[in-house]
Amino acid sequence: MLIRLFLLLCIFVSNVNALEKCKWDNRNGIPCLAISKTPNTSKYTNENIVKKVFNKQEIVSLGAKDTFDILKLISGLDYYQSGQKGQTGAIFMRGSESNHTLVLLNGIPINDQSTTNGIHDFGQDFIQTVQQIEVYKGSNGSHFGPDAIGGAINFITDIDYNNSLSISGFNFDNNSVDYNQTKITDNGWHLNFKGAVNQIKTDSAIAKGSENDGTENYQINLNGNKWINDNLKFKSTFYGRDTHSDYDKNASTEENITSENQMYAIQAGFENLSNKSFDNFIIHYHNYDRKYNEQGIVNNYYSKSITAKSERDITINDKLSYGYGAEYKYDWGAFENRGSYNASTKGHMKNFGFFANAGYKINENQILSIYGRTDDHNTTGRNQTYKLNFIQILGKFKFGLTHSTGLRNPSLYELYGSDNYGIGGNTKLNPEKSETNELNVEYNFSETIKFTSTGYRAKVFDRIETNAAYSKHENKLIDINQEGLESELLISGNNQNVGLYTNFSKSRKANGQAQSRRPDLSYGANYSKKINSNIYGPLNLNLNYKHTGQYIDWDGSKNSRQKSTDLVDLSIKKNWFGNILSINLTNLLNERYEKPATYSQDGRQLKVGFNRVY
Repeated sequence: MLIRLFLLLCIFVSNVNALEKCKWDNRNGIPCLAISKTPNTSKYTNENIVKKVFNKQEIVSLGAKDTFDILKLISGLDYYQSGQKGQTGAIFMRGSESNHTLVLLNGIPINDQSTTNGIHDFGQDFIQTVQQIEVYKGSNGSHFGPDAIGGAINFITDIDYNNSLSISGFNFDNNSVDYNQTKITDNGWHLNFKGAVNQIKTDSAIAKGSENDGTENYQINLNGNKWINDNLKFKSTFYGRDTHSDYDKNASTEENITSENQMYAIQAGFENLSNKSFDNFIIHYHNYDRKYNEQGIVNNYYSKSITAKSERDITINDKLSYGYGAEYKYDWGAFENRGSYNASTKGHMKNFGFFANAGYKINENQILSIYGRTDDHNTTGRNQTYKLNFIQILGKFKFGLTHSTGLRNPSLYELYGSDNYGIGGNTKLNPEKSETNELNVEYNFSETIKFTSTGYRAKVFDRIETNAAYSKHENKLIDINQEGLESELLISGNNQNVGLYTNFSKSRKANGQAQSRRPDLSYGANYSKKINSNIYGPLNLNLNYKHTGQYIDWDGSKNSRQKSTDLVDLSIKKNWFGNILSINLTNLLNERYEKPATYSQDGRQLKVGFNRVY
């Protein structure tokens, strides 16, 4: 496999175009990259934030349509989807549980509270209308609040000043269309519309199924900005998606099994920027409405959330900065699951969080940062999370030491739910908690070669599971221990970029038992270059490879070891008279695999695309 990859790297080349980064004041509407501030940071406490960012240009360059097209490229993150695009999907970040990743929209949590344990369904997130995706690995409770034990993923919506139309696909059943249009009015409003439609029908959701299951996805994103004066800006966004999918309940129940998953969110707020401070205030509302039709039996899931958040950060001088803020969040949810498995829940949760941070630049080579957050929940009471970080620079070396904590509050189902097995909710549950230690090392060999590595150890305790009698949920005494080493080598120059990464990790219960669906080893390579062919002219190409090692999973009868996979994706783009023509090959080597076990994943697919920027 590595020999084949080496040959591919020798043959294919491409480039990543870099655009000028925006300033806060972009009243002239210059096409640029979005800039997003990590919550609960200030000038000097922002220096140690480690996040992986995929901007709009990178998303388009990779030919990405849904979240997994991006997340599969990230070391230390394992994803699983119950079939092809549009089916239910989840991730395990650094070996943590699938409900330990907090998902946000512009820094506001959007996890669906009508799910049984608060898992976000990444399989529904098609991303053509998203401007940027940020991935934070590791415990981030002091930045984002409850539920970020394993990490956080932040979707950024913003105005795209590149008006465009894109069409791609490989037949009438598998295609995608997205459109972007921005207008600056005479009175200074910046108004942006994004819309997208996806249609997929490739294979059966379950392995060796007898039919092809399909998905239709619709997205819309509306953004409006206006500068009130030189220091004050109003921002608003509306984001909505609707996904209709066929799925399979089991090997004998495939026909007339469908789902409809709707979600929309509204945000509005103000940002104020001065020489020494930055203030923002945002009000947020989102709603989930999901229906699953199993041959006439309909299961309904519904939730809504209201959030108000305000934050301020201040720079005192060239050594000291600090920030503080508050967040109020109200969640309501209910579901009714009918049929052979019957479960239901209904209830609400309230949480008030107060957070602060301070950073001190000891000298040019040392920075000390501290972050803290207190959350007051209506059932679990008051709980604290914090983070301590120290940065030391020694020549070309940069070291970062971090100790952080996190927590996950119980879901509505764990608090108030019931099912036909007799499992009931428990309003006296404590939150799950975590402690993490990290060492981050960065070494710059030169301006074009950089090596980074992060070693971590984490413990998750007070885990919430059903008790031995299957009568209610309770906090378990069996902890989860996680440890790993993530490394990446980045090389750039001559219009090309190479990234090589490895991830060694272990996620074990305190008794030594391995956690399912968590491979101990993964590695890969991302390569891009721009070439100028005498025959075809300028071309941009991206080549991505990822190896995922063996792992334990339920195969329908027992826990067994699943085979490793080697996936390669290739995209080629060419500017043709102002239009971008693209060819995207996913699963280039036609790896046949199930992930998770018993659920088929797509083989090799070729998509041809057309993009017009005007």
